[in-house]
Amino acid sequence: MNIGEAAKFSGVSAKMIRYYEQIGLIPKAARSEAGYRHYSTPDAYSLRFIRRARDLGFSVEQIAELLVLWRDRERASADVKAMALSHAAGLKTRIAELQAMVQTLEHLADHCHGDDRPECPILADLAEPTAAESRSQGPHRTPRFGADTPASSRNRGVR
Repeated sequence: MNIGEAAKFSGVSAKMIRYYEQIGLIPKAARSEAGYRHYSTPDAYSLRFIRRARDLGFSVEQIAELLVLWRDRERASADVKAMALSHAAGLKTRIAELQAMVQTLEHLADHCHGDDRPECPILADLAEPTAAESRSQGPHRTPRFGADTPASSRNRGVR
C-alpha cells in the first residue's frame, strides 16, 4: 500500500509516518521505481500499534521498546506488564500534578475580585518565587508590578 493508504489504515498521518521512518521507529519503506513508498500489511499494523501506544501516552523511546517486545515471541509478558505499570504510575503522578495546578488556580481565582482594581492575587502569586527558589536565594522581596515600578509611576504622571 502507498503512504496514503497506510495512513488511512493505521490512523497515523503521512507526515508522522515519514517522521517515524526518519527516526528509525519503523524501517525505511520499500520504494517503487518511481520512488514512491510502499508499505506491507505488517508495516501498517506496526503503524497502528504505534498510534495506539501514542494514544496511551507512551514516549517514542518507550514505543520503540514496546515494538521490540511485540515482535519478540520469546519475550516474557512480565516485561510488558512492568512497562505498562511503570507508565501508569507516571501518568498518575502527572495527573496529581495537574490536579494540584487546577486547585491552585481555582483558589487564586476565588480570591481575585475580578473588578476594575489593579490588585490581583493571581498575578501576585505568579510573581512570587517558588518554595525551592526561596530556600536557595534566601530572603527576597518580589516587586509589585503596577504599584512600585518605574513604568507604573510614568503611567500616573509621577516622576
